[in-house]
Amino acid sequence: MLREEILNELFKMQDIKYRDFQVKLIPSKTVDDMIGVRTPELKKYAKELLKREDIGEFLEILPHEYFDEDQLHAFIISGIKDYDKCMSEVIRFLPYVDNWATCDQLSPKVFKKNRTELLKQIKKWIKSKETYTVRFAIGMLMGHFLDEDFDIKYPEMVAKIRSDEYYINMMIAWYFATALAKQYDVILPFIEEKKMDIWTHNKAIQKSVESNRITSEQKEYLKSLKIR
Repeated sequence: MLREEILNELFKMQDIKYRDFQVKLIPSKTVDDMIGVRTPELKKYAKELLKREDIGEFLEILPHEYFDEDQLHAFIISGIKDYDKCMSEVIRFLPYVDNWATCDQLSPKVFKKNRTELLKQIKKWIKSKETYTVRFAIGMLMGHFLDEDFDIKYPEMVAKIRSDEYYINMMIAWYFATALAKQYDVILPFIEEKKMDIWTHNKAIQKSVESNRITSEQKEYLKSLKIR
């Protein structure tokens, strides 16, 4: 069985100290959920597995038992070069993503060249009731639609999101901090007009102030916009 082969390899790469450190960063996981394979090793192994004709067997096994399998799964999908195949695997995998780390590691390279089609899917994901599907949608807008394909409609989509989920609100804040660095004049009114909830508003300002990509003058003005 391919999964047994993969698990054997993952346990060969196990780093117990790394596992014990990593589990502290992901509240939803315990040491029993983790093997403890470092990210560079997982990425390297994912590239090897992508060359195998039978890799689909592993991708079909959901949900996985271990966090490291989810991470490996994300890296494998991220390397698929055919857009339709990649998107199909992302759609199948997303409902099983249950932590911020796997969500943020899922970053298909092929999406960059297929942004028009990607945007159609983002608009569906962003309305999802699943925490990490929404977080992933915001991440895709942040990664692919803040530069040449930027449109004011995109931050408007993000600003309208209301959630009690920490990992969604943190991604909204991260999105606006990044957007301020890239599209300051257009994004600033979202802060000035307080278009987000108080916590997310203040967190976006905090992350912007911590950034090296905006000026000292901009940082001082943003600080004055914090909601006390």
